[in-house]
Amino acid sequence: MTNVAFVALASAFIIGLGALGACIGIGIMGGRYLEAAARQPELMNTLQTKMFLLAGLIDAAFLIGVGIAMLFAFANPFV
Repeated sequence: MTNVAFVALASAFIIGLGALGACIGIGIMGGRYLEAAARQPELMNTLQTKMFLLAGLIDAAFLIGVGIAMLFAFANPFV
């Protein structure tokens, strides 16, 4: 295999594993939010604010990985 093929595989792994981790993280966080809101409904507003903040951070980490993968895919420094 050539270096270009390895870069394509690495980009696919970065995007795929990043998406998998983000989906699992948001799923676990959403489930825990629902559990906490069911236990203490009076804290729902503060918990919701924190949940959306964390969802944004999780998505930001995934999008940074996508940006790095696109950098390697389109501006390949190994060619």
